[in-house]
Amino acid sequence: MKKIFNSYVSLFILISPSFLALFSLTANASDESTGWLVNPMHPPLEVRLMLTGQKDLEAKTVEGFLEVKLDTDWKTYWRSPGEGGIAPKVDWELSNNLDTVDWQWPMPKRYEFLGVETLGYKEHVIFPMTFHIDDMNKPVFLSGKLTMSSCTSICVLTDYELVLDFTPANLPLSTNAMHVFNQGMSQVPKTSQAVSLDMISWNQAKKELTVVATNTAGWNKPDVFIDGQSQNVKDTSFLAPKIAINDNQMIATMSASSWFGDPELLNEEMAVTISDENMAVELSATATNQIVPMAANTSLLKIIGIALLGGLILNIMPCVLPVLGMKLSSIISAEGLQKRQIRTQFLASAAGILTSFWLIAGFLVILKISGQALGWGIQFQNPYFIGTMILITGLFAANMLGLFEIRLSSNANTWLATRGGNSHTGHFVQGMFATLLATPCSAPFLGTAVAFALGANYITLFAIFTALAIGMAAPWLLIALFPRLAQMMPKPGKWMDNVKTVFGLMMLATSIWLLTLMTSFISTSLVWLIGLSLIVLLLWRLGNVKGRKPVIVTLAFLIFGSAGGMLLGSVTADHWATPLPADHAWVPLQTDEIARAVSQGKTVFVDVTADWCITCKANKIGVLLQEPVYSTLGEDNMLLMRGDWTKPSDYVTGFLQSYGRFGVPFNIVYGPGAPQGISLSVILSSDDVLNAIRVASDSSNAMVSAQANNG
Repeated sequence: MKKIFNSYVSLFILISPSFLALFSLTANASDESTGWLVNPMHPPLEVRLMLTGQKDLEAKTVEGFLEVKLDTDWKTYWRSPGEGGIAPKVDWELSNNLDTVDWQWPMPKRYEFLGVETLGYKEHVIFPMTFHIDDMNKPVFLSGKLTMSSCTSICVLTDYELVLDFTPANLPLSTNAMHVFNQGMSQVPKTSQAVSLDMISWNQAKKELTVVATNTAGWNKPDVFIDGQSQNVKDTSFLAPKIAINDNQMIATMSASSWFGDPELLNEEMAVTISDENMAVELSATATNQIVPMAANTSLLKIIGIALLGGLILNIMPCVLPVLGMKLSSIISAEGLQKRQIRTQFLASAAGILTSFWLIAGFLVILKISGQALGWGIQFQNPYFIGTMILITGLFAANMLGLFEIRLSSNANTWLATRGGNSHTGHFVQGMFATLLATPCSAPFLGTAVAFALGANYITLFAIFTALAIGMAAPWLLIALFPRLAQMMPKPGKWMDNVKTVFGLMMLATSIWLLTLMTSFISTSLVWLIGLSLIVLLLWRLGNVKGRKPVIVTLAFLIFGSAGGMLLGSVTADHWATPLPADHAWVPLQTDEIARAVSQGKTVFVDVTADWCITCKANKIGVLLQEPVYSTLGEDNMLLMRGDWTKPSDYVTGFLQSYGRFGVPFNIVYGPGAPQGISLSVILSSDDVLNAIRVASDSSNAMVSAQANNG
């Protein structure tokens, strides 16, 4: 019996170290985890903090994770929780030998409840963590207070004490913990060579953020999440984006809002998290006000077609009619021209149009590269350009009125004489001149094409401007293809002198209009002085060419005709026409005031215009100053804002570009029923304006829209 007892004792002595070692390992394993923690006040949520045993002695780091389990239908939140909820956080202030903690966030999902969108996790989530240690050979005391929000139809905020005590250098590896850690890391967004962030663009007027990204592997069903470190970004909520995809490019546009007023995100650093099938990446960039490409699903072919149509419509805009008249008169007055001559002359004019559009495109590319403001017709914001155009149109008018003689056979012809004759150079210059006069006009379809071009790459920009040129040159090309059309014109005769006089007066009117634009740059008295000097010069030339009698007749006609016209108009105006009323009181454009006025129930009508914009003047006289639009704009609930683009204005340019516009006129109506605004067409009509005001003023439209979005 004693022998048996001694044998058991010996066996115990042999195996006891193994038991002790096993006990030690078990103790260490338990020390590496807090175990599952449950707050008695909130049983649906369990949490645990666990270390994997992975460590880097040189970097002084230890890996671990926070694991969360939630009952069905409960959710907790991402670092940027959305419109509701609170992101989980841990206060490590009471810890010892701990520097910092890096918290990794798995890809969130979107949840919506009663129209409120939040970002977070349901049922189970693992947050990988990296602990930065001060001294790896000394004990670490982790003491963290975890505050976590969880919600179903109600929300509960609970606290948990996370306490661990360990020495980093002695931490054993835990296979189970490493497996859970790797599970969590597999859900954390990373960088990718295939995905690049092209731009983040902030639209202050629309309160919209647009993200443009490229994936060389292509997109399937991407989603985009925004957050950042600055308080401005943290205080901002971003709704689910509207996403457009074209090949490898994605354009995601999302509305932004804040409880603290209008968000201001320009120049803010942001983290962009993008998820797609089996992929999650995180990139960062600074928000700018760069031009955003037009909707990526808009095909280039469609835009080319729009550009062709926009260019064609330019031919009937008032800006270019004097030049078209000049072209028509030069063809009619050319006797004995063969088909080949007619064809080459019109081809030369078309080439002039094409060259001008290419020059404008090149100029815009230079501005784009240098980061300057872009727009259609911006050269009319330059007084030197306007002055040059006054000189050119004045010389054209004088030539058509017969105030100087052209001798094509002489080697001493001036450039102007060459321009006025039947030479190819003259017709080429006419084409270029027509393009320059067309630029202050915004025709239907033109704005769409220009907006797409300025947001596209340089090759596409030139392609679209080429299409605009071909569209504008279409009538000229038609006659070049069918010269017989020109030969069908009436034979020149005395009537032709009258036609040239009419077109000459139209060109002279263009010169006078251009001269009035100079009042924005120089004093009005100086403009009057220049104008009177030019009139005296023209009358003097008229006397030299036609004699004294035409000068006297012209002066008498101008003086007595103007006086008689004004007298007759004042006496009979009430019987034959409705005089234009005085314009309403407009306030300068201020985007912040728009949102404030709409929140107060007002309807805001914005008119972006310029003195050199012919279409703007037509809209004002033909629609805005006419009944019933005039009375509607004068109602107490209306706020009228005007943006003046006569001179360069970064503020007005930014406002235009925020709506994808690069020229004037631009009109938009805001109100309780349309807080984002209703953009109007380039050429206004009373029905369109009144309908937009009616829709924007009706607050029930906003409620219907919100219900549709939440449903």
